[in-house]
Formats: sequence, C-alpha cells, structure tokens
Amino acid sequence: MQGQNQQQAYDRGITIFSPDGRLYQVEYAREAVKRGTASIGVRTPEGVVLVVDKQTRSPLLEGSSVEKLHKIDDHVGAASAGHVADARQLVDFARQQSQVERVRYDEPIGVRTLTKSVTDHIQQYTQVGGARPFGVALLIAGVEGGEPRLFETDPSGTSNEWKAVAIGSNRGDIQEFLEDEYDADLSVDDGIDLALRALNEGREDALSGDGVGVGIVDADTGTYRELAADESQSYIDDIEDAADDSDDDDEE
Repeated sequence: MQGQNQQQAYDRGITIFSPDGRLYQVEYAREAVKRGTASIGVRTPEGVVLVVDKQTRSPLLEGSSVEKLHKIDDHVGAASAGHVADARQLVDFARQQSQVERVRYDEPIGVRTLTKSVTDHIQQYTQVGGARPFGVALLIAGVEGGEPRLFETDPSGTSNEWKAVAIGSNRGDIQEFLEDEYDADLSVDDGIDLALRALNEGREDALSGDGVGVGIVDADTGTYRELAADESQSYIDDIEDAADDSDDDDEE
C-alpha cells in the first residue's frame, strides 16, 4: 500500500522523476502502445514491408476507415500501434517535415533525419508541464540513397533501427517468431509472407485480406504503396495452402 501511494505521488506530472529515475507517465504511454493492435516491419534488400492488424470492433465498421498505415512521402511510409489520434498528429508532423525538406533543399528527406525530427518532437512532450506523452509507437520505413531503412519510435522519444520488429499487442511472441525466421536475403514477397505468418502467431481468428494492411517501400523505385485487400488475401491464401501441404506431409 505504501509503495502504491509513493508511485501516485510521482505519476501526476510528466516533469517529475520518481526517486528511482522513472517517468511514470511515459511508462503509461508505453502501456497504451501494448494495448494497440500489432504492426510489423520487415526490411529486405528489395525494400521494406509493413504489415498491420486492422481488427474491427464491429462487423458494421468499414475496415478502410481504420488508420494504421500512412504515406508520409513518396519514399516513406509508417505503421502505428497505440492511440490512433496520437499517431495521426505525429504523421501530420512527419509529412510537414518532409515537405519542408523538399521546399528548402529540393530533395527528399532522409529516413534517419525524418525519424530524428519525429522523436525530438515526441521527446518534448516528456518534459513539458501541462501536456502528456504521445501514447503511440511508429514504424517508419523508407529508402535512403537506394538503401531500405526501418526505424521504430518510442513514447520516450528514442528511436532504433531494425531488420525486423513488431510493436503493439503480442509483441513478445511476434518478435520471437521474427528472430527465429528472419533471413537477411529475403525478397519482398518473402518479407510479406514472414510478417503475415508472424502476425498470425497466437491468434484465435483467421487472417483475412480486409483485416490486415500491407505497405511496401520498393528499393528500386523508391516509392511507397499499399496493397489492395484482394492482393493481401492472395498472400494469406498461399500461407494457408503451404500450411495444409505441411500437415498432409506430416500425416504421411
């Protein structure tokens, strides 16, 4: 009881450190990310794949209205986990930074530079009174100098570059699957397959083309695009067919 009272004394303001050096509001923001549906990023030599879980609360909800994938610039896309409204604010900020770079220097913004601008913006909200941290994490994928790049942002304002990473619910199981199955020489198609199989880990309901979103940043063209639901469904069908073939082989 005494420990709980001590915590409550330090979690009412974002600018107050606890005696053990923690910012409780930032940790609460991380919990908001964990409650969001999963998003996965996989980097391959051919480009970067973003796969998101677009579970809907009701069959009456239009799936296309679920905002989990975002185009930031022609060569950059992002996926989110956590509070959708917070993600939208950060995406709008990232788009603004991208346009400023094009107007000022007449060239696309670097993916690392863009990520740093976003995380600097996030970090400001961890040290200003009267505000709260952003309850969202982003996966920022893009092409820089012909090289695919994949970054993760955190509510604390830190960023890390990854070969493959998951954010949102069930992150531990998905990340473990990615660590076991990832190969540096994957094609984009293999990357989509890997991300969808990872997303399927521990799920009770089956994946569907309408229930997932897939975005690709192609290294050759340097452009970001999202797959239509029927394209996503074709990848899911291939995974299910491969699983059925494996089950038949095991029975034999």
